[in-house]
Amino acid sequence: MIKKILIAEDHETANLSVQKTLEALKTGEAYYAYYCDDALLKIKKAVQAGASYDLLITDLYFEDDHRQQQLQNGAALIDAARKVQPDLRVLVFSAENKPALIDKLFTQQEIDGYVRKARGDAKELLKAIDVISQQQRYYPRHLLQQVKQHNAHEFTDFDLLIISLMTKGKRQQEIAEHLRKHHIQPSGLSSIEKRLNTMKEALNFATNEQLIAHCVKMGIVD
Repeated sequence: MIKKILIAEDHETANLSVQKTLEALKTGEAYYAYYCDDALLKIKKAVQAGASYDLLITDLYFEDDHRQQQLQNGAALIDAARKVQPDLRVLVFSAENKPALIDKLFTQQEIDGYVRKARGDAKELLKAIDVISQQQRYYPRHLLQQVKQHNAHEFTDFDLLIISLMTKGKRQQEIAEHLRKHHIQPSGLSSIEKRLNTMKEALNFATNEQLIAHCVKMGIVD
């Protein structure tokens, strides 16, 4: 049962939207923080008072302003909060839509749910909180499908290096020279072409440009 919720959100309109959603859900008490540092302080005080939060709802990105913060974003808040309260359940509510990044939130930070800020997000928030309250994870279907496509190819460190250099405008010959210069094997043009063809075939792309665009969009490379 989720009775006590903390919402970390720096935009008042989004904060109000979450507040109205929680009212519709008729859940327990809801508390608010506009800064990650404030949210962490509330979590610490709640634990010390023996009245811990059941759920943290946080955005990923917080805008910089005149007030200096130790915790710059939602990911940092999640890590810090879990050190204080390991059993704290976390629901991320963000505009971020890169499946690879969202997948890392589940696999590396072990969040309990993700809802994207978009049309119809209030209804999805209700559903997510209900699912999490039943000790289950909430993973939107459309994101599952995109992550499944992303995982159709197991990217190696060599693959990521090639793609990363190509996003910087390096041609295959220049990439081969870079590999040789840094004593990275294999470094031949044929090896680079072979890996590019393997990636394109696995992800069903015809050109290197399509492959690069896909990797950038999915957050596989910056």
